[in-house]
Amino acid sequence: MLINRSRIRTFAGASLLVTAAMFATACQNSDDTSSGSGDSSASAEATADAGKDNASGSEAGSSEGKDKGSQDGSGADTGNGERDKVGQTCGANDISWSTRSETQAGGYILVIAKAKPGITCTLPAALPTIAFGSDGTQAGPAEQAVGPAITLGKGTTAYAGVNPKTTKENGGKELDSIIVGVGDADPNPVSLPVGTITVDEPIVTNWHTSAADAVPFGGTDQ
Repeated sequence: MLINRSRIRTFAGASLLVTAAMFATACQNSDDTSSGSGDSSASAEATADAGKDNASGSEAGSSEGKDKGSQDGSGADTGNGERDKVGQTCGANDISWSTRSETQAGGYILVIAKAKPGITCTLPAALPTIAFGSDGTQAGPAEQAVGPAITLGKGTTAYAGVNPKTTKENGGKELDSIIVGVGDADPNPVSLPVGTITVDEPIVTNWHTSAADAVPFGGTDQ
């Protein structure tokens, strides 16, 4: 049988071309895999570095916040180098108010103040603001000195005693309510019913945590 040498040469050449192409493809895939692995490692390292930077930033921010609170005085000293938030000053709308008529010392009005549920606030070391009538007549001090600040909440109650008439002469304004505020600048004073009273040179005690201490025996000028 005669063998066609031309066909053999053609077949052999085609086989060599296929083999070469497969080898080139294999090399390219190997390079791609190697390159991808490198990119993946670089990405992981970048992510780790970013995490470290974020953690460092958070720690720095936290430290800065603590230092700022300690330096600018925006809190109460806890004794461990940090500061706690200072409680708010009471406004009249933070308080549940009531009054009671008492007979001691010739008769007076006991004003009772309790913080509303969920509120903790401080009555400042200052005289309560008690006013009467449309002209806003204010009660003067019944004590020589201002008492300490009182924190309301957690069962603490504050008391102040109001004597609406300290003069011995007849006369005065006939009223049936008083206006109460926490200081002259209180934006939300409240009106409290007290029954019919005669008002003439009224006085008021400081805030006290005991009702027995809130008896207005007389003004500071008496």
